[in-house]
Amino acid sequence: MEFIKLIESFKEDIIKSTQDIVKIKSVEEEGKPNMPFGEGPYRALEFALNLAEGMGFKTKNFDGYAGHADLGDGDETVGVLVHLDVVPEGEGWTYPPYGGEIHDGKIYGRGTSDDKGPAIACLYAMKALKESGVELKKKIRIIFGTNEETGWGCMKYYFKHEKAPDMAFTPDADFPVIHGEKGIIVFDLVQKLDTNRCNGIIVKSIKGGNAANMVPDHCEAVLQVEDISQIEEKLNNFVENTNYPISLERLGADEIKITAKGVSAHGSTPEKGKNAISYLMAFLGKILSGECRVCEFVKIYNERIGFRHNGEAIGCGFEDDVSGKLNFNPGVIKGDEEEIRLIINVRYPIKSSAREVYDGIRENLKGTNIELIEGESDMKPLYVPKEHPLVEKLMKVYREQTGDTESQPITIGGGTYARAMENAVAFGPNFPGQKEVAHQKDEYISIDHLMKLTKIYAHALYELARD
Repeated sequence: MEFIKLIESFKEDIIKSTQDIVKIKSVEEEGKPNMPFGEGPYRALEFALNLAEGMGFKTKNFDGYAGHADLGDGDETVGVLVHLDVVPEGEGWTYPPYGGEIHDGKIYGRGTSDDKGPAIACLYAMKALKESGVELKKKIRIIFGTNEETGWGCMKYYFKHEKAPDMAFTPDADFPVIHGEKGIIVFDLVQKLDTNRCNGIIVKSIKGGNAANMVPDHCEAVLQVEDISQIEEKLNNFVENTNYPISLERLGADEIKITAKGVSAHGSTPEKGKNAISYLMAFLGKILSGECRVCEFVKIYNERIGFRHNGEAIGCGFEDDVSGKLNFNPGVIKGDEEEIRLIINVRYPIKSSAREVYDGIRENLKGTNIELIEGESDMKPLYVPKEHPLVEKLMKVYREQTGDTESQPITIGGGTYARAMENAVAFGPNFPGQKEVAHQKDEYISIDHLMKLTKIYAHALYELARD
């Protein structure tokens, strides 16, 4: 296929475009006129549309919410749904998170894997098809979103103003093909406080985590205590026995800060990270053991959430034969003198429902003072049968391009744009067994991987649009 060979000649441009878009910090911020999710996401959208226009594609900006670029014509449209926003960078990076630096054949930066690198790969895949002059019967449209990580307002706006493609894939998960995605809800567990004093300790604040869909890598509590040396001794003993990454800093004569360090991971796979909130709560459970509501919250957290990842001890341990176990991620905690608020991200099995999850947790928390506040959205599960033509065509491309004839279509806990429309699935970018770097420090994409993706996506678009 001539267009596959052509991709090698784009290599330097593919690398530079990926570096350039990674340098744009496209984390959601407060909206501005024509920048509904802040300046960063808008600048990333502007960059992508300008790049596409320079390739000769017809582009359209949908009031800063989203945009698209078209190749060719046709009564039917093959869509590629990508997102240009990113989660916050977190801490502990070896290389600048928005530097786009290359080390050992890898481009480092937030969004390299999720989802800017794959977006660039798809754009250059379209360029290869265009410049090769291959005949296509369907239009190909790449749709750029800017709010995938924090609410999907971009896609809601886009599909209010534009007809959905007839079929689509999103390069925002795993290979070979994702034919099922769990349902997603985000909700709060809130403990109102009658007092923040317990055993001579005043809990002044607790904070941890950057986003509900990330495993938190940092959590801290500021405490006012009567005897700092006693707390230091307890912490040293606790760390010696558990090896948990917790430290103490003196802030004043009677004030300390307890800090826990974790390892970030995607909220759909909480077991792949190390939750800093859980580390901190485990220690607080050793020094807060009274009858007050702070103590109640800490005790219930440790007994019913703790280091478990499937909701099994808090009333929502559901699983099915299609998508496996529920995923339960405590992503953010905020506490002051009035309340403690824990923000939870749950991925429930395809055959379950948000109502079952909420009812199960409420029943489990009966008799406690913790209130469950339901989230505004319920991202319903996605399921496309393995025998569906879209799945079969993409599986054929994957096998031909990789030589992997063993892997089968899979289901995931992650939520992708595939569920924003009918007749869509996720397709890559991670290969089976490949290290997961999305939402983690030192996120990267290797240049070899980026080039391989471009070839796979060019082949996929050709197969979907040729007849």
